[in-house]
Amino acid sequence: MRIDNWIKTIFDNLYDGILIIDTNEIVKYVNPAYTRITKVTYDKIVGNRLRDIRPGARLQNVLTTKKPIVGVLREELGIQYSVNMSPIFDDAGLIGAISVVSTIDDIYKLYQDIDKYKSKVKSLENRISAIQKAKYTLNDIISEDISSIELKNTIKKIAYKDITVLIFGESGTGKELYANAIHNESYRSDGPFIAVNCASFQGSLLDSELFGYEEGSFTGAKKEGKMGLFEAANKGTIFLDEISEMDFEVQAKLLRTLQEGTIRKIGSVKETAIDVRVITATNKNLEEMVVNGSFRNDLYYRISVFPLIIPPLRERKDDIFPLVYTFLNSYKNSLKKDIILSKEAESALYNYNWPGNIRELRNSIEFAINMMEDNEIKLKHLPVRIQADKKEYVSYKLADKIREVEKQEILKRINLFGDNIEGKRKAANSLGISLATLYNKVK
Repeated sequence: MRIDNWIKTIFDNLYDGILIIDTNEIVKYVNPAYTRITKVTYDKIVGNRLRDIRPGARLQNVLTTKKPIVGVLREELGIQYSVNMSPIFDDAGLIGAISVVSTIDDIYKLYQDIDKYKSKVKSLENRISAIQKAKYTLNDIISEDISSIELKNTIKKIAYKDITVLIFGESGTGKELYANAIHNESYRSDGPFIAVNCASFQGSLLDSELFGYEEGSFTGAKKEGKMGLFEAANKGTIFLDEISEMDFEVQAKLLRTLQEGTIRKIGSVKETAIDVRVITATNKNLEEMVVNGSFRNDLYYRISVFPLIIPPLRERKDDIFPLVYTFLNSYKNSLKKDIILSKEAESALYNYNWPGNIRELRNSIEFAINMMEDNEIKLKHLPVRIQADKKEYVSYKLADKIREVEKQEILKRINLFGDNIEGKRKAANSLGISLATLYNKVK
């Protein structure tokens, strides 16, 4: 057996030890690392039969079996190391065998490094998983008003059916909270929950966010490409808030994804299968947008398989004080004292119209807490708009109350039967009124 100079140069510079024998078990070569690890000098081992110099060696067994031996632990002269052994063949057949030797300390260090990186990867995976988890459940939704209770019961019925849901509600009603709850009530609850505000991205930017792109797809694209949010939400739920603001071309791609269950990245010709539940939300009338041509009618019917209507706070008065005291309790610990409401403040909060809904209520309570002198919130501590509006809503006409009750009942039936034309027709029949009357009362 002859070892070429360039191969010898390579072996001489390896960190691991190398020992080579021929078919007669004669040691033909050892590199400096081998002598460093085993403490056997070059002159003592090269040119001699391996079993004579290293009685415990097993490399000669490889010559007989012609099969590698991996991960053998050896100890010579108090030195521990690991050996991997393989036969050497050329065109004529077996010509020898080779041992690759590593110190146990090096292996332990490698294992420790691997464990360290595994730990870091696991920590990163946990952080990503936490970011993608839905934070809120149905138990986090304050529901004392009958309309709120019925809404939660509806969510329990439809959450596990994996149908597409379109949430209607004014700004500040907590649409994302309900989307979280639907996800956590579904069989996808262990999967990711990705929330996207469509109004935050203009035109093709939303396209790249939702569907991703391949390397070099456009100027400014990341060199390695990008995973889209649909792909990140696989086996989970994606929540598209303010879907009314979605660009018309992106609407077409979304429709295809919903119909085919696939996505296509920008710059790619390949379709990738995904398994994602889609929940959308809006505070605008999508039916009107369909009529005026600013929203695709085919997409509207695809996303509104089950429309869910969240009543504004002014139509669920019995939720006001449970919400108020929930917000107050969140400040109780930091202030280290109980907070009470004066009768005048209670009356003002109850009778105010809350155009900003729950978000406005929360902000108003925070404002009042920062304005109060002791531990009591008085009328003067509330925002001026609530003080000024107080008298207007303390009393109401009977006709106004009847109108309010009618509206709540109509919304409940629409929520039950659906917000499309057929659903409204069924809602009208169940109420004993014509479809035209229902439309007039909704307006």
